Amino acid sequence: MNIETLQAQRQLIVRQRIRLMVNQYEVLAAGPDGGEGELLAYAQQKRMAFREQVTLYSDDTKQQPVLGFKARQVLDLAATYDVTDAGGSAIGLFRKDFKQSLLRSTWHLEQPGLGAMIGQERNMAVAILRRFVDSLSWLPYHFDFVLDGQPAFSVIKKFGLRDKYVVEIHNPGLDRRLVVAMAVALDALQSR
Repeated sequence: MNIETLQAQRQLIVRQRIRLMVNQYEVLAAGPDGGEGELLAYAQQKRMAFREQVTLYSDDTKQQPVLGFKARQVLDLAATYDVTDAGGSAIGLFRKDFKQSLLRSTWHLEQPGLGAMIGQERNMAVAILRRFVDSLSWLPYHFDFVLDGQPAFSVIKKFGLRDKYVVEIHNPGLDRRLVVAMAVALDALQSR
């Protein structure tokens, strides 16, 4: 993944691959027509891990890591996740707000030098339905992240057989690596 190419993106697509023992994700640039463009990153997450950790690579050969996120605590419903670059330097962090997430999922995301963002499901009715009717977990949802009352980015889960997300970036100062980590986490960690 070329960092300059990633930083230039205003729209990304995150697509989950279906596998038996792992969650796999492809992060793609959005093409000029809104379709899928070049592969920017590939992620794999083991299911049922005691401490959540996801590493994103430049492609599915998993030879070159580009970023990752890891829980600070083991098995914590409101764990904080540190997001780091390929060299292990901090990019930012995110955490789920357990109390507010009982009805509508709420996440806090921080980028050094930019500030703290809050992301929340847009539609309360869909959020409540997804909580109380397990068979409706496939329902599309929409997360809006705001910074100082202004839209920072949004993550929209599309309707389909496989999980697919469109990420719209509104704030040009956002580190796209942090946005990618949050978008992958919304799928990988949302049901916890």
